[in-house]
Amino acid sequence: MIRKNLMIGESEVPVYDLRDTDPQGLSDAIAEAGTDAGTRQAFGILLRPIHFDYVKKAVYAGARCVILDGVSEDDPLFTTSVGRFGVLKILRTENGEPVVPETAAAPAFSELKANADGLVACIVQDAEDDTVLMQAWMNAEAYEMTLRTGRMTYYSRSRKTLWVKGETSGHYQYLVSLKADCDADTLLARVFQIGAACHTGNRSCFFTTISGVSDGGPAQRILSRIEKTVLERKENPKEGSYTNYLFGKGLDKILKKVGEENSEILIASKNEDPEELVYEAADYLYHLTVLFAEKGVSWQDVFAELSRRHQDG
Repeated sequence: MIRKNLMIGESEVPVYDLRDTDPQGLSDAIAEAGTDAGTRQAFGILLRPIHFDYVKKAVYAGARCVILDGVSEDDPLFTTSVGRFGVLKILRTENGEPVVPETAAAPAFSELKANADGLVACIVQDAEDDTVLMQAWMNAEAYEMTLRTGRMTYYSRSRKTLWVKGETSGHYQYLVSLKADCDADTLLARVFQIGAACHTGNRSCFFTTISGVSDGGPAQRILSRIEKTVLERKENPKEGSYTNYLFGKGLDKILKKVGEENSEILIASKNEDPEELVYEAADYLYHLTVLFAEKGVSWQDVFAELSRRHQDG
């Protein structure tokens, strides 16, 4: 495993070059790189564009950036990886050098409105399903370390020291984006969460309901958002929209597509690649959502029926 320093933007970052690592040993090499770098140092991993699984493993090993060697901007693996992890996390090379997109510099901590103790509240949200995970505090050093390493770092008011989330439990949080609110006194961090965010073992610290009802969780939320978009397309057609194409062709075309996608799920289930099954299942759920909209059925109707069956045992 070769380690060398590369300029990533304006910073020199140690990068582990794993391009020549045998694919069978690549997962172990990625984990070894994360262990070698430690939790308080930013590092990168340079990979040959083999499979999305390795990109994901590198991100979850704590890499500040994952560099895919020799891919074009429209390479499917590159675009998929950027779509999942963001333009600052996934880079590519040109002439052997990392290509870093131009972004505005992060404001200095002094530009935020810290409280009398020099702290700013940070709300933490899961970047994959929008679940609010926790709230913690940052001082200037924690803020700067988070931006530098890509691992969420906070200030403990009780221990009066910095703490890297996951340094003890292994439940790291990897920064996707960081925003300040309109008053610049609260931060919103969107992260990739490994394991549970709460010390109780719950995924989120916000698990005690004081008022209202459950929103159904991330799976229901994403299906409801897709349903909302489909219904908006039905009410306000958009030129070039595939959803409007299906509505325009009518029920028979929609039913045909639902049947085709169901068959694709069966075929994918016979193959060895689980990602193919996930992809086809997502296609099926989208087309089923279009069918629901055509027939005046909602996902909430389905959720209610599932809930009734679950209660009945």
